[in-house]
Formats: sequence, structure tokens, C-alpha cells
Amino acid sequence: MRSWSILMSYKIDSEIFLAVPRPRKDAERLFQLIDSDRGFFRKFLPWVDAIESYKNEEDFLSNVNINFGKELSLNLVIWYQQEIVGMISFNHLDKLNNLADIGYWLGKDYRGRGITTKAVKGICNIGFSDYDLNRIIIRAAIDNAASNAVAKKNGFKREGVLRKNEKLCDGYHDENIYSLLQSEWREINVRKI
Repeated sequence: MRSWSILMSYKIDSEIFLAVPRPRKDAERLFQLIDSDRGFFRKFLPWVDAIESYKNEEDFLSNVNINFGKELSLNLVIWYQQEIVGMISFNHLDKLNNLADIGYWLGKDYRGRGITTKAVKGICNIGFSDYDLNRIIIRAAIDNAASNAVAKKNGFKREGVLRKNEKLCDGYHDENIYSLLQSEWREINVRKI
């Protein structure tokens, strides 16, 4: 197993790669993506209102890199055609149980192109191959159709509903919980060979 802090970038295909954030260089672009679509993001991402400036985003990226160094989480910038378009993360890495939960967001002009689906596949490959995770989880508000679709397209199994589990701007929402096991991921990848 590679050290978690070695990873700097991960190529998914000729157009998409994931990279450890560079706070001073990446914060402005990420803030612009968030700020240009706050109404949409606010619906499903409760942290959006805390990002009020480029400096807030830079501080956030610095903190996630500290947590990356401590092997607590893994936040990666999504690049598409040499442009920053969003982020994907293992929000919490549970080393005792070898599991992680995924979060992701994408700028409005890049949705509907399969980028998030490929980014999820990429971070799963990192998690199962490099970090030897046994289980990866996606939680999605039941009314977030796009996020639920991403989980299904990547072979995640719906385990059930967590009732009123996610506090969003308009109150508590039920969440679907999905998981993918390392054994299932291996089976999916063997079939593709």
C-alpha cells in the first residue's frame, strides 16, 4: 500500500484527472464555480454559505490538505480539459474499518457530461487500490436525482434510507445510502478485461 500523502494527481482518461488542491492557485477558480451557482448548491450542500470569499475557499483547501497529510480525508480537484470544474472527496477515512464516504460537486457548465460519474470511479480506484479500503459509501438526499444516478452508474448498491439524516437549508431530508465493496469493485474490473 502506498502512503496516502504520495498521491498528487490521478489520470482518469484523456480529458479528466483528479489532483490534490493547490490552495493559493486553485481557490479563486473553485470559489467562482461555487459563487456562480449558489442557489443550486445551497439546496444540497449546507457548507456553501460558509464560503463567502476566495479567502474562505483558500483556507478550506489548506485545511483539507492538512487533513490529507494526517490521513483523515482526501479532497481532490476535478480537472476537465485542463480546467478546474469541481471537487470530489473521501470526507472521512475510517482506517479502523477500512471505509470512506464520498462527496462531490461540479460547476453548472460541466454537469450532464459524465464527469462526476468518471470522477467517482477514479476515487474508488484510488480507495480500493492504494488505500486498501473495504467499503466506500455514498449518501445522497433522496430528492437529489443526479447524485443518486451517479452512485447507481458506478455499481453502488442501495442499502436503505437514513430517515431525516441530512440537514439542508430547508430542513431535514431523508438520504439514500449506497455502498460499494472492494470485492464488488474487483469483480466489475475483472469483467472489463
